[in-house]
Amino acid sequence: MTVCAIEMTTTAPFTISADGSYAARLAGDGEARYAERWTLAGPEPYAVPLPLAQPEEADSELLPLADGRVLIHRRVADRHAFALLYPTGAAAGPRTGELQLGGVDAEEGVRVFLLPPAPDGSGAFAVAASDTVSTLWQVAGCAFGPQRVARIPGRCSGGVWLDRTGRLLALDRELDGTVKAVAVDLGRDGEVSPLLQITEDSDDRLLLAEPDSGLLLIRSDAPGEPRLGWGVLGSSRPVRFPECLRLGNALPFAVQPGQALMPETCGVALWLPEGDIGLWRPADRRVLRLAAPAGWLGGAGMWSPQGRLHLPCTTTEAPCGIVGMNLPAPPPPPVHLDAPPPPPSSPRPVPLQQAPLAGRQERVSRA
Repeated sequence: MTVCAIEMTTTAPFTISADGSYAARLAGDGEARYAERWTLAGPEPYAVPLPLAQPEEADSELLPLADGRVLIHRRVADRHAFALLYPTGAAAGPRTGELQLGGVDAEEGVRVFLLPPAPDGSGAFAVAASDTVSTLWQVAGCAFGPQRVARIPGRCSGGVWLDRTGRLLALDRELDGTVKAVAVDLGRDGEVSPLLQITEDSDDRLLLAEPDSGLLLIRSDAPGEPRLGWGVLGSSRPVRFPECLRLGNALPFAVQPGQALMPETCGVALWLPEGDIGLWRPADRRVLRLAAPAGWLGGAGMWSPQGRLHLPCTTTEAPCGIVGMNLPAPPPPPVHLDAPPPPPSSPRPVPLQQAPLAGRQERVSRA
């Protein structure tokens, strides 16, 4: 399952665990906010409130782990604290347990944010980004509180996992006035390698990656304005910017897993500027627009390998619900009767499935 943030620099208010079994969000409003965990693995979803004696702040971030605990990130003055919340049974009724994990100090101007759930389901990572350097921290799944993993020159945002092991992480790095997605190899002490460079001066961000198929969803201004595009991890073909994806600030939030070696058939769910949902796959030349279900927690969802999109919704009648949408059958594959095309003249993109990545100069090029 692939998870994307609502904005390119923040965690979505409804976050789904790496294996799709749990989710978490801040429920309530005003001065009564509290963490809420959803269980998604059973026959029907159900929610468990995780309130504490003091309400949570509106800017607190939540991230569910595969064991059912929920990581919370709170800002307290210039310190960013992390803790694990979990339900506990008691004679007086359910209560919330809290395990403090320590914190990270951050000076003024340094932004600290959680990354999407790590593929192993047990670790969690955060980035502390300043104008000149960004520090990657492991804040859960380590023995002695937050541990520094890497220091990356430039200001980083975003965050996309590129493999199923949690070794390769993509970040959007602003350096020398431009934004380029880079790959960070956690298996080689945070080694940084180029990932996207469509033109020298374009801003090239990675929004989503699907490791099974290698499908990448990209936003770049290389075509003359910010546009959605797609490419394939390790492919020699250039990034493409389909006209049907000219959708303003539309944001992809989920990609269909399990389509090994078939990126063109992967379903992609888009959050459209009007609040509707777009369904698309690279093999299509159009985006199917659908009205969002009532109470949809916008920007959140997950695909099944079979092509069904599951959307979390909350209404007065059904405070914890999942609405499903099916992806239409894919078009038949094209039949090529002519000779195969000549090798592309553009430079080969970075084959990220082949670690280590250091020293590679290859790029993903613009069509």
